[in-house]
Amino acid sequence: EGLIEFYGSFKEMFEFFCKNTTIHGTIRLVCSGRNRMKTAFWTLLLLASLAMLYWQFALMLSQFWAYPVVLTMSMDSEPKMFPAVTICNLDPSRFELVSEQLEQLERMAEESLTFLYGPKAAARLSQLRDRNRDRDKDGAIRVQAWANLSSAGFRLSHNFSLVRMWDPRAGKEHSRVGFRLCNSTGGNCFYTSHPSGMDALLEWFRFHYMNVMAQLPPGPPQHQQHFQDLVYSCQYDGEPCRPSDHVHFHHPVFGSCYTFNSKGTDPFWAATKPGIPYGLSLILRAEQKEHLPLLSTVAGVKVMIHSHNQTPFLEHEGFHIRPGIATTIGIRQDQVNRLGGNYGRCTTDGADVAVELLYNNSYTLQACLHSCFQRAMVQRCGCGYFYYPLPAGARYCDYSRQPAWG
Repeated sequence: EGLIEFYGSFKEMFEFFCKNTTIHGTIRLVCSGRNRMKTAFWTLLLLASLAMLYWQFALMLSQFWAYPVVLTMSMDSEPKMFPAVTICNLDPSRFELVSEQLEQLERMAEESLTFLYGPKAAARLSQLRDRNRDRDKDGAIRVQAWANLSSAGFRLSHNFSLVRMWDPRAGKEHSRVGFRLCNSTGGNCFYTSHPSGMDALLEWFRFHYMNVMAQLPPGPPQHQQHFQDLVYSCQYDGEPCRPSDHVHFHHPVFGSCYTFNSKGTDPFWAATKPGIPYGLSLILRAEQKEHLPLLSTVAGVKVMIHSHNQTPFLEHEGFHIRPGIATTIGIRQDQVNRLGGNYGRCTTDGADVAVELLYNNSYTLQACLHSCFQRAMVQRCGCGYFYYPLPAGARYCDYSRQPAWG
């Protein structure tokens, strides 16, 4: 009956609450009413306790709305699908349609080497070029192809020549080598300088090479390396590989490349046992018939092991295997599943990323970055970067059409 009694004042109701509540310390507010110091002390203590209580509530709620994730790890020994393997020969092909331009470029490189290091270095490059020159019997057909491309008006530009620069205060021993790039009006220029003359020469050669290759007609390259020219023998789990087990594509730097088990749906590629005899075994040819010495400075094979339906970016993630040795590579799959939605910004397929991929395979960070860069390049410069795929209706940059693209 006392609980529903109506009190005449707020003071009476407060005293009743303090005497009957289970909150510790409130009874002290009534018992110590005659001593204001004690009342003030217990009031501050009670308010501090309430503040701590609500602070703990705030921490719990903030942690709940942050969607925390507990990392769990598990190890499975069940059969898995063998990963995709991409191999490339570090010997870019000399395309017939631009053979004349590539020879002119190598002669310009000889002049630059003479300028930087003297005639001995240029003589060495000349020997490599003469040794790797093609001696096929269909020379008449190739001359016709050169004439067709030369009639298009493309010529190697001598405006992008290597120069030696040095600070007059530092002396010639601290010189740098580079070449100049300017905007469309020629008023805003800068030098791509390097402390090493060889690094500058390689960068200069690659810049001209991109301008030459941009003249090739769109579509797949006409000159392709045959599978047998690179892969002498192929076995998986002791069984010979089939023609349907590899997919060919052209890499702008490494030339002809082949991806084994690209889709990951064929039961033939199921990995049932660990060990070298049950994996992929390849015998490769690392020949340099059409070697471009200043584009690929090493001999061997580029290899990348990656997921299925993933574009292999060998220039970022691949590794080299030098010729003349036997290499054994052990692999172990680490599969990471990240929660999306409220738990983070990660998605499984990149569907919510505001960038349309230019690659036909699944989403990766490199594919997103390259696609974003290429679309910005086309929008700003009116042409695309040679190393990345093109959007519909675009063309690759070259200094005969866009002198300031560099």
